[in-house]
Parts: sequence; C-alpha cells; structure tokens
Amino acid sequence: MGIVFYDCATAPSPRRARMVLAEKRVDHTRVEIDLRNGEHFSDAFRAINPNCTVPVLVTPDGETLADNASIARWLEEMYPDPPLFGVDALDRARVAEWLWRAEFEGLMAIMEVLRNSSKALEGRALPGPHRVEQIPELAERGRARAYRFLDILNARAAETPWLAGQSFSVADIAAFVFVEFAAWVKIAPSDEHTGLATWLEAVRARPSASA
Repeated sequence: MGIVFYDCATAPSPRRARMVLAEKRVDHTRVEIDLRNGEHFSDAFRAINPNCTVPVLVTPDGETLADNASIARWLEEMYPDPPLFGVDALDRARVAEWLWRAEFEGLMAIMEVLRNSSKALEGRALPGPHRVEQIPELAERGRARAYRFLDILNARAAETPWLAGQSFSVADIAAFVFVEFAAWVKIAPSDEHTGLATWLEAVRARPSASA
C-alpha cells in the first residue's frame, strides 16, 4: 500500500500539504473530497477522519494523519531532501517561529473572516462535525489581523529571501497559502508591499505553487 492523500483542490488547508508533497516529489494516490457538496460529512469519510476535515494522509503502514502539522512532519522525516523545516538549530527555530505566525496571525485570521461572514457557512463557524454559530465581530477582527500580517510579511520579505532565512520552508508555504486565501475575502497586498511582491513572485515560480 502506498501513500493515499485525501484532498480538495479548491480548499486552502490541503493545498499546504499538497505543496509539501510536491516540493519533496513524493509519489502518492490522490483522492478528491467534494467539500462543496458535503462529502467530508459522509459516513465513508468519517470512518477515515471523524473530524470531517482535509487534508488527510494515510501512510503505507495504514496510519492516518489528519492535519497539516503531522503530515508535514512525517513527510520531513521520511523524505528529508529537500529539507523544509530547517537545516540547523537556529534555522529550525526560525521556521517554527514563522510557521506559527503564518498560521496564527495569517491563516486563522482569514478563517475568522470567512467562517463568520459567509452565508454558505452559517452554523459552521469552525471546521469539523459540530454546529458552531457565526460571530460577526470575529470577522471584523480577523480582517484587521490579516491586514496587519500583510505588513509584517512585507517587512520580513525586505530583510531576507525566505521567511526563515536563506532556505524555502513550510513557513513560506503557509504564508503563501494565507496570501492566496486572503483573496477569497478581498484582502490583498497593496502597491506599497514591494518586499511581499518580490517574495510572492519567487514562491509562484516554484513548481509546487501550481500543485
């Protein structure tokens, strides 16, 4: 049994794992899950992941990894070249720092906006099988957080080629998906974000950006 990857081509979260798979050139079988029509809530998919979310990666040994953190770490251990979590102690620390910031200050902010403002997501303000009502104020807070993080990314990109330093990493993947995801709620870099524009161009030139 090879690697099986449960994906959704239009969703931001599995795109992160898809980019890691592409960067590491890992052969796998891809299974598309139709989120729009609720396939992730089906009995068949609940048997794979009771949390009803993608991405999910099933290892050749049959172990199920159901979040970006575990999927990326497993892939790093099993396929260390190219390294995406850093190459020495300080490098790994910087990757951890910027990955956390991309997730907390960026991706979570956009999730707050989308899930607390979209009519299509009423009762689904948080991912998963449980009903959670929207809080409009969180959408406004998320929007402000996202704009702040664009400024932070711009400043960092003016200092160093990649977020953690000299090497492309999972932090860059998470931040790139944040910028792309932000467009869903009409949040985008401004013309003044020149450092961010240069960084985005470099990420988009990588084959994994099209994965």
